[in-house]
Amino acid sequence: MAEDEPQAKKLKLEEKEVSQNALFGMGNPLLDICAVVDKDFLDKYGLKPNDQILAEEKHKELFEEIVKKFKVEYHAGGSTQNSVKIAQWMIQQPHKVSTFLGCIGTDKFGGILKKKAEEAHVDAHYYEQSEEPTGTCAACITGDNRSLVANLAAANCYKKEKHLDLEENWKLVEKAKVFYIAGFFITVSPESILKVAKHASEHNKVFSLNLSAPFISQFFKEPLMKVMPYVDILFGNETEAAAFAREQGFETEDIEEIAKKTQSLPKVNKKRQRIVVFTQGKDGTVVTSGNEVMIFPVLDIDQSEIVDTNGAGDAFVGGFLSQLVYDRPLEECIRAGHYSANVIIRRAGCTFPEKPDFH
Repeated sequence: MAEDEPQAKKLKLEEKEVSQNALFGMGNPLLDICAVVDKDFLDKYGLKPNDQILAEEKHKELFEEIVKKFKVEYHAGGSTQNSVKIAQWMIQQPHKVSTFLGCIGTDKFGGILKKKAEEAHVDAHYYEQSEEPTGTCAACITGDNRSLVANLAAANCYKKEKHLDLEENWKLVEKAKVFYIAGFFITVSPESILKVAKHASEHNKVFSLNLSAPFISQFFKEPLMKVMPYVDILFGNETEAAAFAREQGFETEDIEEIAKKTQSLPKVNKKRQRIVVFTQGKDGTVVTSGNEVMIFPVLDIDQSEIVDTNGAGDAFVGGFLSQLVYDRPLEECIRAGHYSANVIIRRAGCTFPEKPDFH
């Protein structure tokens, strides 16, 4: 029997290790322009206090005005990029467990994004083009609400055949075992999402998606529902869940019911039952697992300690993914998600201390 002992020990160690590029994210890299604004500013541009929209013609001046009128901070952002960055922060070592693909411009903001990804130890492979400038997102903060206006610009120029299909980039997909894409990318390259989702399904890897914003469920319903059969884990918040339920004709406003109905939508890979995770700000997180719906309370935080809720949802997903790549139990993934979100909302922008204090 003695000969087997080292073998058992070795297995235990291996279980705790995670390889580079195990987590793959693809999305819209945006530079966040964050500022605390007033209600007049929101009203002027027809913005809701807690919403996210794509910039239209009428928002063109908003980006200049916010910089002129308010004290702004720049942060590397974009929903998916935030999440994989936080996952990497939670994992710490090795570097470059998180991979990220997206499109930027050959400009100053693009340079900042590249530098920030490097500092975060994320393995970012950007498709760089010079026709459009790097995308930006105005985060207009009022109290503990944030209204996001994204000017996709370069992010919108991502091309599957010019980037994802290239051998060196597709190799990154093959190396990964967990995939995460925010629903926002559905407006840019649904064909890229489908290619990755099908790969995950065929190789029994985990493919996760975020509902991201009510407008995705409303105006991009067709591409969203094309991807849905490949989704192993679906994330969203209460507003997005409600919008999704309305569009799908679920005829219920009960978030637990919505989670159940979403879980039972058609699915290609039958080896994994879909998990649905709906966060509700300071209220408990609703999760389907097996045939039950559970509610996990979030960590207590004093209102006065909340600096900026922008990025809380992305941070939750990042924490969740950081445990998922280790194949840890669902409860651990949720706990890590709550921990990350709790850290992020105490700081401006999607930023974090040097090391996590998560055990």
